[in-house]
Amino acid sequence: MTIDFDDKGKIYTDVVPKVAIPAVVQTTTHLIRGNVHVRRDERLKDELDRDELFLAITNASVIGSDGQTLHQARFMAVRRAQIVWVMPAQGAEEVGEL
Repeated sequence: MTIDFDDKGKIYTDVVPKVAIPAVVQTTTHLIRGNVHVRRDERLKDELDRDELFLAITNASVIGSDGQTLHQARFMAVRRAQIVWVMPAQGAEEVGEL
């Protein structure tokens, strides 16, 4: 991380502020519930469209086909090529899926 100062003492860093969005992520093999971090004033879709190999998910729970939690992790990196669909968790609750 780099830190720069201007003549007035203002601090500039490479840190990008993001907002945690509770989401449900379906991969080719598992369902994952957790938080996807999105830049302020952007949409979940904008984060998915980024040209990066992995999507970061925090407070992740991997759910098996029987609905049982298989794994939990504070951080998980999911390969974007393995993602089938993503939805905000609030949308899933509204349609009675979770």
